[in-house]
Amino acid sequence: MKQQVILVVVAMVAFLAFTGCSNSPGRPGPDSEVIPPNQVMEFNLLYSQNCAGCHGPNGKGGAAIALANPVFLAIADDTAIRHTAASGVPGTPMPAFAQSAGGILTDKQIDSLVSGIRSWAKPDDLQNATLPPYSSPTPGDPQRGAEAYQTYCSSCHGVDGRGGSKASSIVDSSYLALVSDQELRTIVIAGRPELGAPDWRGDVEGRPMSPQEISDVVVWLSSHRPQFPGQPYSISSADHDKGGLR
Repeated sequence: MKQQVILVVVAMVAFLAFTGCSNSPGRPGPDSEVIPPNQVMEFNLLYSQNCAGCHGPNGKGGAAIALANPVFLAIADDTAIRHTAASGVPGTPMPAFAQSAGGILTDKQIDSLVSGIRSWAKPDDLQNATLPPYSSPTPGDPQRGAEAYQTYCSSCHGVDGRGGSKASSIVDSSYLALVSDQELRTIVIAGRPELGAPDWRGDVEGRPMSPQEISDVVVWLSSHRPQFPGQPYSISSADHDKGGLR
């Protein structure tokens, strides 16, 4: 009899221990499976974790260009967006996200980002517009670019590009050290509407910039980029030969 009582008590303790553990606070439920980071495919989560810090929530713009800008999505095809997301832009804050380029995302995750960004496109908004090409088909000329700048840009950014009453400097050495020529071109074409900057059609009423004028302005802007960004002093060849600085 005594042995039976002991067995019953042991069974009750085991039952209570099992039910207590299974119902303990914080215990994962049967549907709370943890997904490995490289298997996350949901666009909003991937974008918020990897892109929103620079390009803004929902692609509306931040320190970098708005990816939901209809003009940007009209000129940049999937190949261009995928290449930038995967390989980054050397010499700028845009990192490479693909694992094949040293990043943290798989090819399928990059595809999810590209597809999600493309979903923001509004092709009907630009049906009647003749779009400039995303990349430059012909080289620009800085002298012509200076003239085009005065026509299309100086009213906001000042006659010398160092800022005016409506907009800041676009020849600032720190700014130019952080952007590529392609990004300059993209901004000239697509504008920064979230900052009040018009696209290539809105600088002069009734006179959109031509593809050549865009190329010329970009070359003129990039001509102001310092050879050694962030270097507060000049180094002469003589100093180099002597191994010292003045």
